[in-house]
Amino acid sequence: MLLLEGLSPLSGAINLLLVLLSVLTSAFTAAVGVGGGVLMIMALAQVMPAAALIPVHGMVQLGSNVGRTAMTWRHVDRKTLAAFLPGVVLGALGAAWLLVRLPPGVLELCIAAFVLFTCWGPGLPKCALGPVGVLLAGAVTTLLSSLVGASGPMVAAFIKQRQSGRLAKVATFSACMLLQHLSKAFVFGVAGFVFSDWLPLLLSMVAAGFLGTWLGLRLLHRLSEHRFEALFRWALTLLALRLIWLGGQRLVGH
Repeated sequence: MLLLEGLSPLSGAINLLLVLLSVLTSAFTAAVGVGGGVLMIMALAQVMPAAALIPVHGMVQLGSNVGRTAMTWRHVDRKTLAAFLPGVVLGALGAAWLLVRLPPGVLELCIAAFVLFTCWGPGLPKCALGPVGVLLAGAVTTLLSSLVGASGPMVAAFIKQRQSGRLAKVATFSACMLLQHLSKAFVFGVAGFVFSDWLPLLLSMVAAGFLGTWLGLRLLHRLSEHRFEALFRWALTLLALRLIWLGGQRLVGH
């Protein structure tokens, strides 16, 4: 435990719990397709200073998605990734210079509405799934990610409409989230966040995330397409319902 004391400004016991949590959340996302990032930010919010929450979460998720993308690279939809990248750049630039924010709670409710529509509605129109639609999705979700921390459910809901097959969904989602979390290093670097104070903990959680991804992918290969689709849809739905609850609380409190 003493060895873990110096990993971050947090206690050794908390550092250990966060490293173990990184294994769990990485395995969950690799197996189900989404959800680990939201679970992670919920846990971090209980123990971490507000100023460090989103940048630390972003770097941990960057490492997790690097591992997941590397292990599933041959299943990544390159066309989707190529269209998503310019949107990430635009969204990151917007987040770095954003001066006006929506009232607390509105962003969460908007994301939840989009996720529920894509899961249970008639589906997005074909024009929204083309290159321009993917670019806009990249820009909007990257901007939201820097403001609310975890836009994974929104990205996953969009990828769900474009991809068929569980491995293609997990791989393409992971690659898109890799680009999105990488942009946070730029956004919060510009904002003056000192990553070095948290670097030992970040590296430990990223290493643990590789183990979790390996375990999760082994489980994914055991799931049928039908079961994966059901788990993926219900995971998104539960995350959207949580966002509605959280957004409602913040909106009323504001």
